[in-house]
Formats: sequence, structure tokens, C-alpha cells
Amino acid sequence: MQYVEPGPVGRDALAAALGGGDGRAIAEALVGVAYHDPDWQWVQDTCLRLLGHPDTGVRAIAITCLGHVARVHRQLDTDKVVPALTRLTSDPDLGGRAEDALDDINHFLGAN
Repeated sequence: MQYVEPGPVGRDALAAALGGGDGRAIAEALVGVAYHDPDWQWVQDTCLRLLGHPDTGVRAIAITCLGHVARVHRQLDTDKVVPALTRLTSDPDLGGRAEDALDDINHFLGAN
């Protein structure tokens, strides 16, 4: 496998991916938005909403993207995000990913 830097993705493309229901397309679009959309609050709130998505893979990428927001934008509403991620640390499917995102938030924002 080779790492490919995510390209910019617009909000319309993310909405279309979400409407289409393809987990891989959603993941690619969400990562592109997390890296490139200048409105970190919108990205953060989108990720938080997707923590309730029925697809585990979509929930997982939403968790990862919260860590990306902390790293890329150096901003995050930790009062919203940290409790949401902390609740997920006991989830057998998502707990490790939530812990990784919390580590990123702590590292890049000094919060947690």
C-alpha cells in the first residue's frame, strides 16, 4: 500500500457520498473534508453527527477525522469532542480508534 494525500472534497460531494451509502466513498469524502475544509467547527460537528451512523466503518472514520481536525486545524471544541470519544473507548469495535483520536487531541491541543 502507498499513502496518498487526501485531496480537497466539497461538502456537496460528502453529502452525495452519504446519500449513496457506500462506506468507502463516505470515508474518502470525510477525510478530504477533514483535511481541507477551512471551517473546522463544521467538520467537527459533521464528524460528531456521524458517530451515530449505522455503519461501523463510517463511525470509525468519523472518530479518526476528529483526530485529523485537531492535527490539521489545531482547533477543536474539546468540551464536545472529548466526552463523545471517551464514551466510545469501551466499545469493542471502536475503542482503540477512540483512544487514538484522544491521544491526537491531547498531543496537538494539550486537552484530554
